[in-house]
Amino acid sequence: MKILFITSTRIGDGVLSTGALGYLIRKYSDAEITVACGSLISGIFEQAPNVVRVISIKKEPYAMHWRKLWIETVGTKWDIVIDLRNSLMSRLLRAKKRYIWGKQDKKKHKVEQIADVIEASPTPSPVLWFDDGIRQKAEVLIPTGLPVLAIGPTANWPAKTWSAENFIDLIGRLTSSESIFPLARVAIFAASGEEEIAYKVLNAIPEDRRIDVISKTSPVVAAAALQRCCFYVGNDSGLMHCAAAAGVPTLGLFGPGWPRMYRPWGEHCAFVSTPENFDQLTNYPKYSPRTAPCLMKSLTVTAACTAAVDLWEKVSVSSRSETKQ
Repeated sequence: MKILFITSTRIGDGVLSTGALGYLIRKYSDAEITVACGSLISGIFEQAPNVVRVISIKKEPYAMHWRKLWIETVGTKWDIVIDLRNSLMSRLLRAKKRYIWGKQDKKKHKVEQIADVIEASPTPSPVLWFDDGIRQKAEVLIPTGLPVLAIGPTANWPAKTWSAENFIDLIGRLTSSESIFPLARVAIFAASGEEEIAYKVLNAIPEDRRIDVISKTSPVVAAAALQRCCFYVGNDSGLMHCAAAAGVPTLGLFGPGWPRMYRPWGEHCAFVSTPENFDQLTNYPKYSPRTAPCLMKSLTVTAACTAAVDLWEKVSVSSRSETKQ
């Protein structure tokens, strides 16, 4: 059996689709799966069982990337084509069965919407796969020792980026001797191009407790490194979804976003947001996501700290309950 799985070029949406891929791997254990995705997340899908090929999609003018993908895939008789991009190209391939993304339902989480596309029930949660080589690289970044609090202080646009000063304050509160992570090590994660804010946060942490994971590695290794941490707090971003999919207790910070659709997925996750929703935050003349300033100012450090403590207590109770069973 041959399956073509077309997913996002963006890290966050790509990670959210891994649950669907995992579902297909379990349902069709003998399948040979080809994944088409963005180059940034190709390493994540290369780790998945049954995936025999990953085709990187790089957006090009006049949708030429779809033409190139069609050339790469038209020669195969596919048993199943899953297209989470709703492209014309997938309709032009030979396939016995197609599952194609339709209209977005803003009342449902993206993970639930993807499950609906492939008719999967119950909803399969995002999952990540790591081989020994990836795990070894992750261990170099996050050495064994005291617990590690992971922080993601950046996002793909300034409006969704909580201030460095707020992250510094939050880290101080969460790692104080009276709080939930007393004297924990703190790892700061960020991608290339996000160094300025990330290093501002990192440099405020005592030198003997800071871990620098700023522009140091690929998304798949960063995800494996996150799995070695005890807790994650960060802006609404692809890194947040990596942490959640890796099974780390994850607190997402939201402002001009859509937590109903994009909150971190799972019982081990939670989010906290500004009092205003997206429409209220962006309701001013000439709003543009590319030029808008930070719109997270009304999210207080106290609110974020309370949400982190509540989530940690919740997952700790759940862990103790599972241990007793």
